[in-house]
This record gives sequence, structure tokens and C-alpha cells, in this order.
Amino acid sequence: MEYIDRLPSMDLMRSEKMMLAQLIIPVESAHRAVSYLGQLGLLQFRDVSSDPLFYQLPLWFSVYTCYMLVKLVAWERLLNDDKSPFQRTFVNQVKRCAEMSRKLRFFKDQIHKAGLGLSPHPASETDIELEDLEVGLAEHEHELLEMNHNSEKLQKAYNELLEFKMVLQKAGDFLMPDGNHSADHETELDENVHTNNDYADSASLLEQEMQPGLSDQSGVKFVSGVICKSKALRFERMLFRTTRGNMLFNQAPADDPIVDPASNEMVENIVFMVFFSGEQARKKIHKICEAFGANCYPVPEDSIKRRQITRDVLSRLSELETTLEAGLRHRDAALNSIAFQLTKWMNMVRREKAIYDTLNMLNFDVTKKCLVGEGWCPIFAKTMIQDALQRATFDSSSQVGIIFHVMDSIESPPTFFRTNHFTNAYQEIVDAYGVAKYQEANPAVYTVITFPFLFAVMFGDWGHGICLLLGALVLIAREKRLGSQKLSSFMEMLFGGRYVLLLMSLFSIYCGFIYNEFFSVPFHIFGSSAYKCRDATCRYQFVPQMIFLNSLFGYLSLLIIIKWCTGSQADLYHVMIYMFLSPFEDLGENKLFWGQAVIAVPWMLFPKPFILKRLHTERFQGRAYGILGTSDMYSDEEPDSARHPHGEEEFNFSEVFVHQMIHSIEFVLGAVSNTASYLRLWALSLAHSELSTVFYEKVLLLAWGYNNFMIRLVGLAVFAFATAFILLMMETLSAFLHALRLHWVEFQNKFYSGDGYKFKPFSFASLTDEDE
Repeated sequence: MEYIDRLPSMDLMRSEKMMLAQLIIPVESAHRAVSYLGQLGLLQFRDVSSDPLFYQLPLWFSVYTCYMLVKLVAWERLLNDDKSPFQRTFVNQVKRCAEMSRKLRFFKDQIHKAGLGLSPHPASETDIELEDLEVGLAEHEHELLEMNHNSEKLQKAYNELLEFKMVLQKAGDFLMPDGNHSADHETELDENVHTNNDYADSASLLEQEMQPGLSDQSGVKFVSGVICKSKALRFERMLFRTTRGNMLFNQAPADDPIVDPASNEMVENIVFMVFFSGEQARKKIHKICEAFGANCYPVPEDSIKRRQITRDVLSRLSELETTLEAGLRHRDAALNSIAFQLTKWMNMVRREKAIYDTLNMLNFDVTKKCLVGEGWCPIFAKTMIQDALQRATFDSSSQVGIIFHVMDSIESPPTFFRTNHFTNAYQEIVDAYGVAKYQEANPAVYTVITFPFLFAVMFGDWGHGICLLLGALVLIAREKRLGSQKLSSFMEMLFGGRYVLLLMSLFSIYCGFIYNEFFSVPFHIFGSSAYKCRDATCRYQFVPQMIFLNSLFGYLSLLIIIKWCTGSQADLYHVMIYMFLSPFEDLGENKLFWGQAVIAVPWMLFPKPFILKRLHTERFQGRAYGILGTSDMYSDEEPDSARHPHGEEEFNFSEVFVHQMIHSIEFVLGAVSNTASYLRLWALSLAHSELSTVFYEKVLLLAWGYNNFMIRLVGLAVFAFATAFILLMMETLSAFLHALRLHWVEFQNKFYSGDGYKFKPFSFASLTDEDE
């Protein structure tokens, strides 16, 4: 026993022992104390901001303080009851941090839009105070907003000039046809002009447009501009319907895309020119252009004036390009200076906001000179927390120390397991089912081995296992680099489970050797083997259940060994099924003893009700029954059952018997169904083996049978693709999910409650971008 006592405790088997502590912190030390506790990351604060202070302060407080509390406790209840987040003490500081976080996110977006990168390791500078940082961020934001505003104005002017230039260039093609029409058509038009004096009144818009100098006589006018390409078709239809077809719409694609100053994206446009007649049509066309967001520009008909305006526009475009480039360089320089320190500023603001959020969980005492808080912490962290609080008192030059007081609590403590890189993934698998209660046995201890082993039973192939092993080793070798990067969801899942993948691959190699399969090719490496079984003994209700389990599954296990040794022809499936369906029939070798199920089941049904009745009788006779009263055999009973009699309530034997009968039926059915569910190990293993065999024989060997290099190459490629994407990815996922079900449903629900809550200490290391 002394040797056992000297053994180190299993940190992963039981959760860490916790204690509830009360902190009484002077106001001048509060910020630094919470900051040091955040760096330590071993104290989970409770929200006591709405609790009456009379119940928070320790009993050894001064008599005068207690007297004052008695007078003010009613007022405290009114002030602190149901505080909203906007009524907390440090709400203004939280708002300031939230505003600074908004500015920092604005800077980050501007840096990304400019195509610049953040500095992962900014140069070390002297620590800056939060107030100075707030002023600096406001100045940077004002400067950036002003530069963006000026840049948008310049970009808008540049876009307008660029569109005007394209309209002027395309207007020459619209106003002066380049002789693409047939000679007969031109002759016909000339004859109509000379023979008909009323031509200007009867000619179509197309004919009037093609005759130089005629538009002024006939009143034909035009509107030119630029519109987004995606709106061009709807724009033309609207013009046609509004003018009832009495218009001519010409369009041409713009030579250069336009940069949208708001989104900084390239927009494709078209240049259009609408010919019409009449003042009413002009007003309608201008309204339609305004509604569709088309930019209209005045274009003279005279080609000499157009060339002069084009030269002026080109000159102004050159000047604006120079101005825009200078503005962009200035803005990039400002953004680079911000990007150099942005990561540091974001971390600082994120920490400050977390500190004030935590301070809002504390409460002032009646003197408004101390903050009182409570929190859970592991017992082993008591010394470290006290050291951090002492450093906070010294560094803040406070005249009053921080009081760390251990309290009693009837509340269940949080669950905390100390894990490492290897065990963390297995603990997460268990926590996904449910967090263990405080000091409850942790299934993750067994999951470390059973999970990869059950996976390997279904995935047993040492060729495929080697492929998984190589992938796991690559992830482990690049652990530091991948851990500091932001990964995709799929890669993050693989990286988080790298050590699970490692053991799954090793066990797959082991099971592959047992199965003698290498990419579905059998290899006879080992000789015959056998298994050795060991049985454990136990007491109370557990003994009847073990009698039943051994009567059924113990015999099935024994039958496997008997078949190895004697060559028996007993069928395991028939033994398990007909044990219940035909308990009294002669089943030959498929039966261990007569009525085996009928004999095994009553052991769970009858003993417990009679034992409880005897204990109830002894209780009222005054005789003690010792440890039986605190046994685990009552753990599954309801509050109104025999464990919790009210007064001298009479023991209801029939109710207890029915209750036990329901439990017995549930246990029998669960034992059969859950055990049968493990047949998925055999089914998945067979499916994996057969699928590997199909790809090997029907693809690789079939292609290798042809004396053609290309056919062999295609067969090898198909086999490699099937192995990688079907056997190594889909089959791995399938076996993983089935192993997960076997642990959650068939294993953990037998003993694991999983209704606790996780220990979430206040820690700067756990802060993310979402905490801003």
C-alpha cells in the first residue's frame, strides 16, 4: 500500500481538484491583478456583480462594516439586481475598447484592400498607455478617412474624364459613318434628297443621321454617355418603349474598364449615343439615363472641336494620374506604418477589453474602495495565483494587499483536465459527447487506445496504414509552422487530430499484419495465435449483471476458443439469437446449458428488490447497515424512490419491483443491441478488404494483363486514385465515424454521465479575433 501511495496521481483519470476562492482587491490594484491573472490563465471568474455584498464579504470583517452592511443591504439589492451589460461598472471602458477595435478592424480592411501585409513580428517599442493609443488611433483614422475622401474625389474626376475621352473617341464613329453602307443605298438617299423637298420631314432618323448637316435642319438631336454593361440591354429596351421606337441607339464597348472608387473593383462599361427628335423625347431620355445611373457627356458635332476637347481631356488625365499616384504612395506609407504595429495594437486592445469585461464580473464593496470577486481555480494553482496577486500589489504601489480567501460551496465545480498536444485530441472526442462531471472517471484514458484500435479493426491493412502514417508524420514534423498559421477548416481538423491519426495508422499497420493484408494482397507472415481471457469479480447489483453478461457473451467468447481447439461447428450468431428466441429447444452445439437465458436474466430482476426491502425493515428496527447506505447501487434511482423516503412512508415493494424490472429489460436489450452493434467492426473490415481486392484485381491486375504501356499506365493511375480518394479518404472517414459511435453510444453510455461543465479560466492565450 505504501508503494501505491507513492505513485504519481493520474491527472487524466480524474479531473483536477478545484476550490472556490474569493478575491478582495483594492481599486488601484484591480486592473493589474486581473491582467496578471489573465497571463496566468488558471482562474475562472464568476459573475457576482448582481449579488448582495452582505453574502460576499468574509465573517472576520470589522463590526462597523457589518453594521453598515445591515443598513445598506436592502439598497444594494435594489441597485445590483438584474444588472444589464450597460449598467456595469466599467461599461464605459468596454465601449472605448470596442470603439478602438472598430478602428483597428477598419485599418486592417484598408491594409488588405491596398494589397499590403501585416507585420507578424513588429519591432519592439516602449509600452503605450491605452489613453495614448486611443488618441493615436483617432488621429490615424481621421488621416485615413481624409485621404480616402480625397482619393475618391480624384478617382471620380479621373473616371469622368476617362469616360469623356472614350465618348469623344466613339462619337466620331457614331456621327461620321465610315462608308460601310452599300453604294446603291447611298444613291437612293441622294436621289430622295434632291427630288423631294420635304425629305427632312419624311426621312427616317437613320437617313437623317447619315446626311451631313441635315440634323440641324431636321431637329435631330443626340445624347451620348457611358453606362454599365450589365444594364445596357434593359436601358435600350426602356428607351425604345418610352420613345415608341422613334430613336436610334448606337453602342460600342468601352476600351478601358473603370475603377469603382467605393469597391475598388474594375467595372466594364459601354459607350452609347441615342439619336432622337423633339424636346419631350430629350427630357424622357435624360430621366431614363439618371434612373439607370448612366453618365452623360456633351459632344460637339464639329470634329475640330472634338479633337480640341480630346487634347484638353488627355492633358487633365495626365495631371490627375500623377496626383493619384502621389496620393496612393502617401496612403500606402501611412498604412505601412500602421501595419507595422497593428498586430501589437490589436492584441493590446483585445486584452484590455477582456480585462474590463472581467472587472465587470466583480462588485464594489460599500466603501467603493475594493472590488470583490469569486472564481474557481485548481488547488495546485493556489500558490501561483497568490504570487501573481502579490506582484500586482507591489507593481501598483498599493498600500493594501489583495486578500485571497478560500470559500465553501455547494455548487459543483467545473471540470479541468490537464492535457498536452498528444492527449488533447482524445479529450476533445470525449468532450464532444459531454463534459465529465467533477471528479468523474474520464473515458479519454481508455479512448487513447481503444479508439485507434477499433478504427484499425475496421481499416486493417498495413499498406494503407503506412500511407496514413506518412501523412501523420508530415503534420507532426511541421507542427510549429502549421500551428502559427490560419488553416482551412479541413486542414485545421487534420492538424488538430494529428496524434489521433498517428495512433490510428500504427494500429492499422498492426491489424494489417494480423490480417496479413498489404493493399489487399495477403502475406503469410505469422503462424497461428490464440487469445487469453481474464475475468474480474465484483459485488452488489454488478454481480447479477456480470452473471448475465458472462452467461451470454462470456460463453460466446469461450466458444471462440473452443472452436479453435476442438473444431466445433457452433454458429456464434445462432447461439446469441436462439438463446432468447428458443431457450428450451435442443440446439445441439449452439447451446451451453438448458434455458441459459431464462436462468441468467432473473439474477438481475429478483435480488435487488428483496435486498432493499430488508434494508428498509432494518432501518425502522434501529439497526445500522453501514456502507450499504452510501453504495452506488442507488445511484440510478429517482428522488422519490426508496432511497429518499419522506417521513415514515411505507416501503412500496411492487413499485420497486416494477422499477427494477424496467431496468432489467433495458439492460438486457441494451446489452444485446449494443453488443450486436460491434458487428460493424466485422462488416467494415470485410467491406474495406473486399473493396481493396476489387480495385487490385479488377483494375491493376486487369490492366497489367495487357501488353500495352498506355493501358498499364491508365490502370496504375486509376488504382492510385481509387486508393487515395476512396480507400484512404472515404474509408478512413467511415471507419472514424463508426469508431466514434462505438465509443459514444455502445461504450460511454454504460457508465459516463457527461453532464458537467468545462473549466474556462480567464486567459489571454485563449482570446481570439471574435473576442473583439
